[in-house]
Amino acid sequence: MAAAAAGTPVFLEVRTQLRSALLILGEPKEGGTPMDISITPSSLQVKTPADCTELRLPAEVRLVPSSCRGLQYVAGDGLHLRLQVWAESNAKLISMFNQSSQARECCTFYCQSCGEVIIRDRKLLRVLPLPSENWGALVGEWCCHPDPFANKPLHPQENDCFIGDSFFLVNLRSDLWQPRPELAPVETHCLSSENHFKLKPKANTKVICKRCKVMLGETMSSETTKFYMTEIIIQPSERNFPIIPRSQFVQSVIAQCLVELSAARSTFRFTIQGHDSKVYILLWLLNSDSLVIESLGSSRGITKFPLLEDISKADSSSAWNAVKVLYQPCVKSRNEKLSSAWESDISIHTLTLPSATCLELLLILSRNNATLPPSLRYMNSFQVAFLKM
Repeated sequence: MAAAAAGTPVFLEVRTQLRSALLILGEPKEGGTPMDISITPSSLQVKTPADCTELRLPAEVRLVPSSCRGLQYVAGDGLHLRLQVWAESNAKLISMFNQSSQARECCTFYCQSCGEVIIRDRKLLRVLPLPSENWGALVGEWCCHPDPFANKPLHPQENDCFIGDSFFLVNLRSDLWQPRPELAPVETHCLSSENHFKLKPKANTKVICKRCKVMLGETMSSETTKFYMTEIIIQPSERNFPIIPRSQFVQSVIAQCLVELSAARSTFRFTIQGHDSKVYILLWLLNSDSLVIESLGSSRGITKFPLLEDISKADSSSAWNAVKVLYQPCVKSRNEKLSSAWESDISIHTLTLPSATCLELLLILSRNNATLPPSLRYMNSFQVAFLKM
């Protein structure tokens, strides 16, 4: 991984598919000029009278020093220049089922926030993706006879796990410990084209972790429960619970959803909606091939976010694969007109998460935006952020 000594802030965004990179050398400290910049294929070094900063690149990234071009000074940022690079992506997304073989292993479901066991030793014989939200409308094009699936909800059987865009459905057996709903079981009726079930509007269906009280999902029927991917970790039962910083986990899950949906449906705009049906964030995926490398000094002086883990500790590796997004917050009646336009656009996809997680994601985006050089924080009317894979 990259390593750097404290000194002049350095920010490097590598586009692995385009084989290009943007290098920004931050404003030196008082008395830190002139600067002596040395670039090699595997590292770059910035010397000033006050200090020396060296950034060593990951093994999969190699710069082409002779390709340096576009050198310019940007007030508030420092020096900008572009280079050609040779890079390979090592992105490892956090997936519910990283290998198909896990589908036939005994799995344990954990609350990601506190590690509480939600379902122990469940053997999953079938792990299947749910159809897209428009599948009901397309049945008429597939069948020459009346819809055979009308009013038949997709209920998983005992050893099934059905995977949606941001959730998965499992069948809770009576002999397993079940998450505690806030209220009594609910009734369901006709299949919804959007989320495959429709609940009576007044029913309280939250599923809550009994230890940390985090919302894990919703009860869909007397046997079927929907768990949100941002709240649950699934591991083979012989493995221990993996301790992953909360913001890192949320970013990785959301990044995976964006990448997979954009590839499968050619959609790049998303509304992040809470389980209360309120829109919290508008997201626009710009690219999914970024590798961000920065010196530790570049995170100094940014606004602290007490509800998130310490960025100086969580980001000590200083190099990560990321997706680059534009976003607009929609809390406190912000961007109501734009949000309404996006909601009525059929080309824009909606991701539903617990409302608390939507607010958490907004904090993560704001923090990540604050760590960027000032000139990169906005694009037109949108804010810019990187979500780490």
